[in-house]
Amino acid sequence: MKEIKVLVVGGGIGGLATAIAMRGKGFAVDVIERSSDMHASVFGVGIIQPFNALRALDAIGCAQQCLEFGYSTRAWGKTLNAEGVEVRQMPGATIPGSNLPPMNGITRPKLHEILTTRANDVGVNIAYSTTVSSYEQGANGVDVVFSNDTAAHYDVMVAADGTYSKLREDITGDDTKPAYNGQSAFRVNIPRVIDGEMEIDRIILQHAPHGMAGFVPIGPDLAYMFFNTSWDKSVRYEAAELPAVLREQLKGFGGLTGAVRDRYISDDANIVLRPIEWMIADGPWHRDRLVMIGDAAHAFLPHMGQGAAQAIEDGVVLAEALAEHDDYEAAFASYFERRYDRCRRVIQACVDIGEWEKGRLKDFDNVATTQSIIETLVQPI
Repeated sequence: MKEIKVLVVGGGIGGLATAIAMRGKGFAVDVIERSSDMHASVFGVGIIQPFNALRALDAIGCAQQCLEFGYSTRAWGKTLNAEGVEVRQMPGATIPGSNLPPMNGITRPKLHEILTTRANDVGVNIAYSTTVSSYEQGANGVDVVFSNDTAAHYDVMVAADGTYSKLREDITGDDTKPAYNGQSAFRVNIPRVIDGEMEIDRIILQHAPHGMAGFVPIGPDLAYMFFNTSWDKSVRYEAAELPAVLREQLKGFGGLTGAVRDRYISDDANIVLRPIEWMIADGPWHRDRLVMIGDAAHAFLPHMGQGAAQAIEDGVVLAEALAEHDDYEAAFASYFERRYDRCRRVIQACVDIGEWEKGRLKDFDNVATTQSIIETLVQPI
């Protein structure tokens, strides 16, 4: 079973990481991506890479480049009140015996470039503007017909096609869909040092009754700000309207958030607004030779920066399971057993943090919850 051919459907972070991990085990791997090129499939601004994401990236040969092009921190973060006064430190954790930092921040385009380059270097075949038109599973694998009218046979097909996966229902047998948690998130890139004195050198969270502002360094001179707030999902704005909307949302903040609002949320700021959704599929995460990873199996809320981290971990574990077991069912069962509870615990913590941000869990301790999950994630994947 060691010489197997794998199709990964989806060329996002999880799909590319899975493909690289599979090649590391000696498998032949094709990736198909519906977008037209590497850059067309990248959305958002920056991304948090917690220590466990860096460990998984290290396993596929990508961590050092992420550290080189991103911004690594000496501690996880700290919290401020609405006026900007420091309230608590968030130390985070490191992996015993590892030199990896508690957190690294990087731009999404750079991470995608690092993963794509690595995939090409190790021999992954990537086809853009390509989707699955049809497929049929048999005793010996999966026969796939592509949108370009070509066809191929694979031993395993990996559904890495995101939160709204078209393949998930074929695996679960139901119409599992992500749930909206009642919040949406604004995101915008800003300088890492504000007004020459306020340095964003770790995650900084600033809470007010109407929402949570946060700051993440993603490069020597670059950071991004997010703002999570309760939001009617049906309310949408044109891109040109978002700066004024965000400035209004940030009224009442002093300190760092107030300075960013007044200085950098200008009318030409490039702001992203996305609903916060989540989902975790009950097991199993496979049917016959079709198996799902990443957002197709578990869509994370952003409150702990674990969405991409867990997708990368999925890819590493799935590749290990396929290499270790001579039976596909046993391999997929091992993969699910190692992943489900870990993902479920993090998602539940994020759901709780979101409820607290909305004012529904008055006695909830978001810092203690975050630290507890961080310490849990130190454990091997």
